[in-house]
Amino acid sequence: MKIHVCLVSAQAAPNLLPTLDPALKPDEVVLLVSGKMQPAAASLAGVLKELGVKINSVPIANEHDYSSIEQTLLDVAAIHEGHEIHLNLTGGTKLMALVAQSVASEAGWRSFYVDVDTDTIAWIDRKNPPQPLGEQLRLRHYLHAYGFELPAAPARPQISRAQRDLTQTLISQIGSLEAPITQLNWLAQQAEDRRNLTSTMNQQQDNRGLEALLRHFTDAEVLHVKGDSIVFRDEAARDFAKGGWLEHHAYDQVAGLTGPLKIRDKALNLTVSSRGVVNELDIALMARNRLFVIECKTARMDRPEAPKANDTLFKLAEVCRRVGGLGTRGMLASYRPLREPEKKLAQALNIELVCGRELCELDTRLKAWIGR
Repeated sequence: MKIHVCLVSAQAAPNLLPTLDPALKPDEVVLLVSGKMQPAAASLAGVLKELGVKINSVPIANEHDYSSIEQTLLDVAAIHEGHEIHLNLTGGTKLMALVAQSVASEAGWRSFYVDVDTDTIAWIDRKNPPQPLGEQLRLRHYLHAYGFELPAAPARPQISRAQRDLTQTLISQIGSLEAPITQLNWLAQQAEDRRNLTSTMNQQQDNRGLEALLRHFTDAEVLHVKGDSIVFRDEAARDFAKGGWLEHHAYDQVAGLTGPLKIRDKALNLTVSSRGVVNELDIALMARNRLFVIECKTARMDRPEAPKANDTLFKLAEVCRRVGGLGTRGMLASYRPLREPEKKLAQALNIELVCGRELCELDTRLKAWIGR
């Protein structure tokens, strides 16, 4: 019988990935769990059980006491004597890892470390070169391992051919449409705030740029103009006009790269929740055993009543860390350019930016980002 002994930490991926790799998948996983890691262990165990792996959770009475940790590991070694045991040293505290490696050496276990940056396993005994991990993860399993709940079947929203053509027009005319796009965003937001499908144009009515933009949206059957009012076809159309069109455009680009980039799973407008905290992900995808999150913005971020670009960047970085762990990568796709200080902040937060006219090459940027 093949057994993995894992040290549980807040980062679920390093313990989850080897158990799903066909070349490494064990018959049983022994989770060594400190007191504060009980919730993380429960989430990880739930996913592994769903995937058909037997789980045995072993509590660490005192993760700060060498003798206590050692005795727990010696007990595990005695119970599983004669089996093929691999020790995953990626999680746990430093002390737990040191004690575990010492016991592993005495018991004849092989030990490895998961390098999430290179997506490989490094064998501690140096008898083998780094081993690439198989790509098995899907969104549901990955997010469940981090304690998040999500719909059983994430939506795959569809838009009409006319709406798809409209998004291409909006992308190709970046720059000239910034002002009318701002006005339409505001009008759609006003309708949403009042929980209806109608918004009055008022002073925007005589704006030729807005009138031209509304004709495009009318042709795509998103809305129609009635006197000085805009009437959205339905709530989905209102969301599309408010900026959802950029989310659909970005999702289409991701979908087109699914084969070439070996994207395992993807979702648009994914809502995940954990302990009452809800996060909305414009686009989420799994590739190379990593979670990628894309935030799409068409509204101005320099107005007093609007979320600031800095706030958007900090929020995206925090969502990536909380929802998917340290290996998660984030991208902000903005219809408007960002200023230099905001670009420097994005770089410091490790957030990829595709802004303004760069959206015309979104597929190329996605290839470089996801394949990096």
